[in-house]
Amino acid sequence: MRILEAVDGSVLWLYRENAKAADNLRREARGRGVDGERLVFAHRVPPPEHLARYRAADLFLDTRPSNAHATAADALWAGLPVLTCRGETFAGRIAASLLNAVGLPELVTTSLDHYERLAIELARDANQLAAVKASLAANRTRMPLFDTKLFTRHMEMALVAMHERQQAGLPPGDIEIDA
Repeated sequence: MRILEAVDGSVLWLYRENAKAADNLRREARGRGVDGERLVFAHRVPPPEHLARYRAADLFLDTRPSNAHATAADALWAGLPVLTCRGETFAGRIAASLLNAVGLPELVTTSLDHYERLAIELARDANQLAAVKASLAANRTRMPLFDTKLFTRHMEMALVAMHERQQAGLPPGDIEIDA
């Protein structure tokens, strides 16, 4: 709500699972001084439409303590920058891993205060947000996150290394694949 208060004209776009939850969230927003209509709820749509919707947004605000997983990957693939606050658990570090793999570590924060400040900064500075989107567009096809051929080569190399260890009578162990 503080981000919405700080950024005139902004809205928070959420998935609508049920009407009661949407009503409760709007009521809570009003209780914090934010017009409940600034919460925009989207219904489930087929995957192509879902991915297309991401292009209408400016910034994906990730959640804590559990980060977005496939949803964050979908957003990045569609060209929507994801802002995250890295957590302490596996589930709280997924988006940070995705952002590092797509070359956008600057969108990984380590405190909620930094997360809030960066969200407001990006929302208020169209040039900075455009630069982040341009980096994402450029990195999407050249960084490891979406490089399926590289992933496949590495997976094949790992499987060969595991087989060789097994054939040599060695116990399971760490395998490093050189990029």
